[in-house]
Amino acid sequence: MKVVIAIDSFKGSLSSVELGAAIELGIKEVYPEAEVKKVGIADGGEGTLPALVEGANGKFVELTVHGPLMDEVKAKYGILGDGSAVIEMAEASGLPLLKTEDRNPMKATTFGTGELLKDAISKGCRDFIVGLGGSATNDAGVGMLAALGYKFLDKNGAELIGGGEILDKICSIDFTNVLPELADCKFIIACDVDNPFYGPKGAAEIYSRQKGATEEMVKILDNGLMSFAKVIEKEIGIDVSNLPGAGAAGGLGGCLMAFFKGTLTSGIDIVLDKVGLEGTLADADFVITGEGRLDHQTAMGKAPVGVAKIAKKFDIPVIGLAGGVTEDAIKTHEKGIDSFFSIINYPISLEEAMKKETATKFAKSNAEEVFRLIKVCERKFSK
Repeated sequence: MKVVIAIDSFKGSLSSVELGAAIELGIKEVYPEAEVKKVGIADGGEGTLPALVEGANGKFVELTVHGPLMDEVKAKYGILGDGSAVIEMAEASGLPLLKTEDRNPMKATTFGTGELLKDAISKGCRDFIVGLGGSATNDAGVGMLAALGYKFLDKNGAELIGGGEILDKICSIDFTNVLPELADCKFIIACDVDNPFYGPKGAAEIYSRQKGATEEMVKILDNGLMSFAKVIEKEIGIDVSNLPGAGAAGGLGGCLMAFFKGTLTSGIDIVLDKVGLEGTLADADFVITGEGRLDHQTAMGKAPVGVAKIAKKFDIPVIGLAGGVTEDAIKTHEKGIDSFFSIINYPISLEEAMKKETATKFAKSNAEEVFRLIKVCERKFSK
């Protein structure tokens, strides 16, 4: 028997890798001789970097960069076996790096993300995958661009430095000191949202409040994005205002598309392609997938459904395991997940359930019970 485990992380609890190890132990309790292949996956958000580094023969690079409020932080990126680099913007510019009381998208900057890119370029990387989830910023990527040599000038020609608060003051861009290597770089943007740059569904209106914006700030930031969009069109001839996904990560999506001609791609599609899941699945008997919570959003194209889509090419049964399962998770059956189970065996607090030791125990025991059932059915129907 060959079983492929391709399960997304249970965020805040177990990583994709940790879940794979626990589930394998459960399977081996029933089928000791089973061939178990573990493939780390993620959907472009949290966990994408380790999933790609492990699944695509990569390595981590760690360095000190500037965080969202320009304090020094340790951050890492990945260089994959094919020489491409994986940058998770949240490593240097993410919301988890700030205390709740320190969140302020007027000040927060993507400068550290630019430092990660600059370091990867210095190491010879020219192909980039950039994950946009978890941002603390609403600066439209001007911080990142500043780290790469761009200068943003006000109406008097003075240089502007800062976060979202400078967007409505930018009148022109100085390209003199931009890293020349950027001309040879290609960018794939891992993103699953389609918000425009600004407006009622734009970066500021939809996301900035969770980053610490007051209602007044939301208006200032939205106006800033509108103003900067006009500068971008004037300076480089690209209108980002209504590009789907331009509003991702506080406008960083639009920045990458406009300045670097980045291509917006579903995060799970990028990961599954890079880790070669299709080749691994080809002769499998069962696939185990899942995520922390299976619900209607899962059915809309998140990681487990991406796995199921490939599995169905080979008519392989797909079993979903999750921390929580909602009533509307039944929609995932239509997307290729044949059966699903919550790993929670008895009433327990969320805090206790998310502890690594508890989640590991539950993942292992439930995988074992699933495969005990498979073994019973195998015996019954082989007679």
